[in-house]
Amino acid sequence: MPDAAPESAAAESAAAARARAVRARHAASLLVLRFHAGEPEMLMGMRGSRHRFMPNRLVFPGGAVDKADLKAPCASGLAPHTERLLRKNAPPALAHGIGAAAARELLEETGLSLGSPAHLEGLEFLCRAVTPPTNPIRFNARFLVVSAERVSGTIGGDGELDNLRYYPMEEAMALDLAIPTRRVLERLRTWLTLSEEERLAQTQTAVLKRDRGWVME
Repeated sequence: MPDAAPESAAAESAAAARARAVRARHAASLLVLRFHAGEPEMLMGMRGSRHRFMPNRLVFPGGAVDKADLKAPCASGLAPHTERLLRKNAPPALAHGIGAAAARELLEETGLSLGSPAHLEGLEFLCRAVTPPTNPIRFNARFLVVSAERVSGTIGGDGELDNLRYYPMEEAMALDLAIPTRRVLERLRTWLTLSEEERLAQTQTAVLKRDRGWVME
């Protein structure tokens, strides 16, 4: 009769790993998008070496959803199609908080504003990415897109992001990007090929999971 001990030990090890996994915090990242000579450009900056999460990496403005974001006052709410897609994986308060967090982080990290209070109706939901369970710091991040025409102010921020500027798509893709950032930009390329009608008609969203790649939900 085969020895069941190795299988039992493997199962126990897997169960222990799941128990130790850090819960992923809800987060929001915002892709501020503009076009120059027909080429898309995204506002991005470099995280400093002291950051615990993705140090020395080019990223989009964003961060964790705070408790205050869930009830943050806004001049206008999320567009119906954006809220509908967010709520596939988030209750109403969290969906609102994701939009509010994106606006707050944009202001804090870049000095650019969606208004005070923020106007959220221009946010489009692009995709979601979940940090693998083996990582010590994990986020369940929603990536949103907004036209640069909807933001105001002068690029500056709190110094959290260095080399903060608009990066042309081809320049950004040629850099040493973290895998999730590269995948999100690839997703943006696909999203940009859709018409407005096709975007409004979407019923599923893409979710990036390191061990499975993109899955639709």
